[in-house]
Amino acid sequence: MADNKNTCPDAVCIDAGRVYDSCADKDCHEDLRVYFSEHDQQKLGGAAVARVRKAELLTTCIDVEALPFNRGFYACDLTFYFEITAEACDGRGQQPYTVCGVASCTKKVILYGSEGNVKVFSSEFTDNAFDRQEMPSRSLPRCVVQVAEPVVLDARLVNACDCGCGCTLTCDSLPETLRCRFGADLTCGGDRVLVVTLGLFSIVQMVRNVQMLVPVYDFCMPSKECTPSGDSPCDAFRHMGFPVDEFFPPKQSECDGGCGCRTDGGCGCG
Repeated sequence: MADNKNTCPDAVCIDAGRVYDSCADKDCHEDLRVYFSEHDQQKLGGAAVARVRKAELLTTCIDVEALPFNRGFYACDLTFYFEITAEACDGRGQQPYTVCGVASCTKKVILYGSEGNVKVFSSEFTDNAFDRQEMPSRSLPRCVVQVAEPVVLDARLVNACDCGCGCTLTCDSLPETLRCRFGADLTCGGDRVLVVTLGLFSIVQMVRNVQMLVPVYDFCMPSKECTPSGDSPCDAFRHMGFPVDEFFPPKQSECDGGCGCRTDGGCGCG
């Protein structure tokens, strides 16, 4: 295969997303009410204690609006939706039962996204049809949110009149993509409600597509040849290394060489 490395780069104009502003946050969202279906809420009403087994971020709704008093800055309103899986016990020696509900919280950040006063048009190819032109969009920057899985910090059952969280979520207020996930309507009733405290790590970026001049050395020609995978499953298994660390975990003294233990159970810098 020919060598495709060129020591003299060419200047090429590309259209790419540039991050104009960003922020990283570590937020603690306290006492979020978890909403359940009528069936699960009735089961929860007779529980003495509940433990959250899993909290999963399902989706984030993002709304971006320009600030009229500060040109180039934008307000990003974020709404996070979580699926909460909990186990409830009635305290009489019965088997714990699992309930699944949804909780939400909001966050607002203000970031710089520069200015643009043009309308943006684009076309997308449609197979077996004419290319259709996308509707024009305002020249707003895009808000990109990266979120790690939430950390459950606390969960407890409280009386509905003591939680102070009110009823802020219904099935109709859920995003369209989540309505089918929970099936039945969420209820705001019940004498006992589950509240959770979640820790959330997030990065919010304001991205705008711009044309940039970048140096390009050459096209990226793959250096690896495509080989057929004709080995049988047993042949592929024979080529695997023996997992020594699974049978003989490293001692603490073996992990004190300066780099510490890896998260996969091994030692050193990896």
